[in-house]
Amino acid sequence: MTGAALAVLRRLVEAHGPVLFHQSGGCCDGSAPMCYPRGDFKVGAADVLLGHVGGDTPFWMSLDQYEYWKHTHLTVDVVTGRGSGFSLEAPEGVRFLIRSRLLTGEEMAVLSQAPPTRGCDPGG
Repeated sequence: MTGAALAVLRRLVEAHGPVLFHQSGGCCDGSAPMCYPRGDFKVGAADVLLGHVGGDTPFWMSLDQYEYWKHTHLTVDVVTGRGSGFSLEAPEGVRFLIRSRLLTGEEMAVLSQAPPTRGCDPGG
């Protein structure tokens, strides 16, 4: 996460309690990361846990989207402007977005050591 995105995330957690990110890969804002109160969005077998951002905030991505992006390093950023009304940051006049770059060979080797956690996996 960029510093600006982390600052917004901290404000959202303070206001709403624990949250999660989900990126579906749908059209329009569906291709942007959405931030929801944890428990308000149910992840399932078609979701992949990419990791945690800002400490303990899980970042989930739909499996279809993951297949397109699995070779990239993703950075959560925030920009001025209104995104989806469903994401918690929308009332603040900002929106989260993803910046990406290709993974290095070393990063790909590390990731290939274990399959990603899916939404129905224990602990997922």
